[in-house]
Amino acid sequence: MKEFVEGRLKLKRKVLVVDDEEVERRMLAHMLKAKYDVLVAADGQEALDIIKKTHETLSLVLLDLIMPKMDGFEVLHEMMKNDKLKTIPVIMLTSEKSAEVKSLKMGAADFVPKPYEMPEVILARIGRTIQLYESNRIISATKTDPLTGLFQRDYFMNYVEIADNYAPDIQRDIIVLNINRFHIINEIHGRDYGDLVLSEVGMCVKNYVERNRGVACRNNGDMFYLYVPHQENPEELLWQVHVQLEDTIEDAQTRIRMGIYSNVDKSLEIEKRFDCALLACNSVKGNYKASIAYYDKAMHEKEAYEERLIMEMDKALSEGQFVVYYQPKYAIQGTKTVLSSAEALVRWKHPELGMINPERFISVFENNGMIHALDHYIWWKVAGQIAEWKKKFGVTVPVSVNVSRIDLLESNFVEDICEIVKEAEIFPTEYLLEITESAYTEDSAGILAKVNELRCMGFHIEMDDFGTGYSSLNMISSLPIDVIKLDIGFVRHIHENDRDYKMVEIVMEIAKLLGVKVVAEGVELEAQHELLKKAGVDIIQGYYYSRPVPPEEFEKFIVNK
Repeated sequence: MKEFVEGRLKLKRKVLVVDDEEVERRMLAHMLKAKYDVLVAADGQEALDIIKKTHETLSLVLLDLIMPKMDGFEVLHEMMKNDKLKTIPVIMLTSEKSAEVKSLKMGAADFVPKPYEMPEVILARIGRTIQLYESNRIISATKTDPLTGLFQRDYFMNYVEIADNYAPDIQRDIIVLNINRFHIINEIHGRDYGDLVLSEVGMCVKNYVERNRGVACRNNGDMFYLYVPHQENPEELLWQVHVQLEDTIEDAQTRIRMGIYSNVDKSLEIEKRFDCALLACNSVKGNYKASIAYYDKAMHEKEAYEERLIMEMDKALSEGQFVVYYQPKYAIQGTKTVLSSAEALVRWKHPELGMINPERFISVFENNGMIHALDHYIWWKVAGQIAEWKKKFGVTVPVSVNVSRIDLLESNFVEDICEIVKEAEIFPTEYLLEITESAYTEDSAGILAKVNELRCMGFHIEMDDFGTGYSSLNMISSLPIDVIKLDIGFVRHIHENDRDYKMVEIVMEIAKLLGVKVVAEGVELEAQHELLKKAGVDIIQGYYYSRPVPPEEFEKFIVNK
């Protein structure tokens, strides 16, 4: 039966009244029928049959104690033995005070004394019992992760807070486990296999926290959080997980990384504590020589430093603390070496921290998405500088600017670049776009469409860090590029062994096949310079010619061009 209350659908709860006295059975059913869907049974055996048939929709059993065939205690005992039936609340109907305690010990939720003298009290007790049991079912359903049996995240965090409140003096450790490249495991082996990996890791985690009187949860799919009393050797958990996976999983190469925050500072907010352990875990991401990291003072200082950089970025942009330096690039083939272009490189002149190395802030801004604002600032600065030099010296010095993957994913990226060039009154050919090889590896169709559009407008595209990404030769052959920039790894030891030189020759063959030029960066020594020229590299960039310099210092290269 259904009824509509205030425009919302409300289902009547189903209640079973069990009493061998017909008058009392009818009296109780009449009392309940306005609010509940009432079933009736005249003895314990009939009641048990009804309960088994309707257990999925039955909200409550009102059970008389003294009945023929099977009394109330026997019915209650049978219900408590059955996992499906014991979740149904039972209110005992009795006039015997001595039976009340026994009923509650056996699992009854409450009791109603006979005779039924106050209907409003009975209705209130029934309603309250149903509400409590339904709330408990909801909590139980959301309490644990069905795949691993570990706590769900929200329940886990509440448990951590309670544990700290009741035992504030116990030192605790936080452990974060994460499965490396889990999405690849799912893609290669299928979701069922991925679930098997998760359940095996979850079993190890569950056994560990049970032995050490801790708690754990599965967080964000392939990540596990543990909160345990301080352990002297928490690394043993990682060993146990690897042993378990080797014994039961086909892919023994599945790698787990671990971050540990030992003896946590309980003055920190709970979420912040777990962030610390997660930071340690992520610090070994992609590191195949290390799987475990501890959150320590150095990591804390690094985190605090990076947080300061993030907080002060907007102010730095508005105050012009970011300045653009330029490193010359020289064409080396032919009888004369000539200045061909430059690369724009950002520097942060912080009023308190001094000159900040780009390696300290670029990756931070890339990780949190702030790099786009910085790139946009640099793009405008560089376009204006190209125009200024063009007017001042009457020559064009093309300058390359870095374009991040985040930039390429912006819907208005193409429009922004075109507007910058138009406002500066320069040509697209004077404004070179450097895009890393790895930027093409995901969502390549959308990115390629934008890059092709820019090339059609006259922009030249340089593939930066060639040789460090994951492009296949087949993919490279279809990429819209005009220049390949050799990663510094190709150059650093070229003068020390033939193998590195042979690798450069191979790249040059690829470049000839594609019809693109090659730029070698990071050149510092004359020996490197001569070997790269011999190999046929078109353009060289590096300290051999000059470090990156401010625009006013760069002008000497233009004058001597």
